[in-house]
Amino acid sequence: MSEYNFKYHPDPLSTGMFKNDKTAVCECCGKETDVYYDGPFYTRGSEKIFCPKCIASGAAAEKFKGEFQDSESVDEVSDPEKLDELTLRTPGYCGWQQEYWLAHCGDFCAFLGYNTWDDLVEKGLDKEIEETYREDICDVDFEDAKFHLQNDQGYLFRCLHCGKHFIYIDFD
Repeated sequence: MSEYNFKYHPDPLSTGMFKNDKTAVCECCGKETDVYYDGPFYTRGSEKIFCPKCIASGAAAEKFKGEFQDSESVDEVSDPEKLDELTLRTPGYCGWQQEYWLAHCGDFCAFLGYNTWDDLVEKGLDKEIEETYREDICDVDFEDAKFHLQNDQGYLFRCLHCGKHFIYIDFD
């Protein structure tokens, strides 16, 4: 899988969006693969098992006229090619309600995975997350977010340019 570099989702195997527990048949190219996508794909059909090559090339999105990330649930970036790379050639992630992809420094951030507050503290990111927390997209103030993250997971992102970390939560 190392031959496919997804800059906005650098380790989809560790986040659970790629599986390697069996051999599957890619619904795009029809070839057997021992690493396959098992995450969200927004299309009218039910296709969602894809090999990394068909995602990276954009073939799966093109063939089935779908997106791996809802293009309406992203921060704004000025370069439409970046939006295409994110929505058409990057594995998505699973959220509780609606996934949202963060951007910073004019580009989308890298999705790093699911984290509780204890995970963030253990990684030494708690102070940084408090500074970068965005109430405008999470719909709760930081103290409420911190409370929810005690028992539930948020979605950790890192800016590709400045390296800052951000958390997105989607609790009810």
